[in-house]
Amino acid sequence: MAKHDPSLDHLFTALGDPTRRAILTRLAEGPASVSKLAAPFDMALPSFMGHLGKLEAAGLIETSKAGRVRSCALNPQGFAPAIDWLDAQRALWAGRLDRLDALVLGLARQTPTDT
Repeated sequence: MAKHDPSLDHLFTALGDPTRRAILTRLAEGPASVSKLAAPFDMALPSFMGHLGKLEAAGLIETSKAGRVRSCALNPQGFAPAIDWLDAQRALWAGRLDRLDALVLGLARQTPTDT
């Protein structure tokens, strides 16, 4: 994976907003119409649609239209780039912390204790 993957920027930007995270939490329960998704939020529909647009651009949701009803569904595969990046970071830092732990233990063995 590239060090600076532009798709990660879109993904983390989408996840960086509490309204969008709340939408994703709701969609984890199952698909919903835009009107049902928008109901709990005190904002104009165009503003809410902007949030949906960012989620869709990041690949986190998919929308469909049946007649006059637009529905949204969670796209679990959309989280994969973030999960992959976070796993790589976890492995990197686990390795660094293991090396630091080994260094500290090695130094502790070398240092005579005062008694």
